[in-house]
Amino acid sequence: MDLQASWDFRDPYEWMARVGRSTLPPTMIGVALTGTMHGKEANPNLPELIDEQIEAAYEAYQAGAISVHVHLRDPENPAVSVNDSALFSKVNEGIRKHCPGMIVNNSTSGSALQSATEKIASVFADVKPDMCSFNPGPFMLETKFKDREAPLPAPRKGYVNDTCIPITYGDIRYWAKTMKEMGIKPEIEIFNPGQFWSLNDLISKDLIDPPYVVQFVMGFQTGSYACPQNLMNMIDNCPKNCIFFVPGVGAYQLPMNVMGIVLGGHVRVGLEDNVYYRKGELAKSSAQQVERIRRISEEMNRPIASTAQAREMMGLPPA
Repeated sequence: MDLQASWDFRDPYEWMARVGRSTLPPTMIGVALTGTMHGKEANPNLPELIDEQIEAAYEAYQAGAISVHVHLRDPENPAVSVNDSALFSKVNEGIRKHCPGMIVNNSTSGSALQSATEKIASVFADVKPDMCSFNPGPFMLETKFKDREAPLPAPRKGYVNDTCIPITYGDIRYWAKTMKEMGIKPEIEIFNPGQFWSLNDLISKDLIDPPYVVQFVMGFQTGSYACPQNLMNMIDNCPKNCIFFVPGVGAYQLPMNVMGIVLGGHVRVGLEDNVYYRKGELAKSSAQQVERIRRISEEMNRPIASTAQAREMMGLPPA
């Protein structure tokens, strides 16, 4: 099986040859279990506590996910996200124990009020992750939170959060340099084509190593609209030696995932990105979304990558 995950996605002749010979690389499925915004008030099946996240990671792993994207919530107030290296160690350790070989990918998103150092607490976990994600530029968002009603812990009234996440070139270089020194591979979450300026800056300064793992977050506020033209534009802007993943936010999750598979890339699913399975039907779990995209990929003649294959494709050491 051809495990060359980095190739010229823009070359129509190479794409046709790979499709015709069934030599597209196996599809890597990442999963994002929970995020920094909506919690169980949006879907009661969304995991909040550490034990819930470990169990959800195991279910997704059994379904075919090769990596898990980890956000943390305050154990005393699960409605609120936190960055805490000790808690990251705890969830990383649990995932490693129950999901042998699964790639642990901690988030560094943080809040608008946190410093660049506070945002990368996940990097300094005693149980070190394989990867960490970071955003290569600022963005603003207006988020509407539903009422969080008892018996959920930490109930509160719904509200609207109108904020801007500031990120500078200095922040990005600091994160990349720190990860490189600690042997952690960055996953760069690109929300719009302007952020390729940041990616190419890191490459030019030798702060990240190939293959470069990028993720096109399609449909997030002030990011690119989730439509075919914009995804194609993102791919056209990729520098050489890139591997791309495609998540879609909300209703755009499934079509963006499928386009990622068609174009020779890889996908991310999970309740962080979409709490629904289909219109009007809440997802039972992130694993349910993994199972669906696995079926679609296999029907399209792209088998699912194992964790060992995924590590080889992304230049990560064996588990």
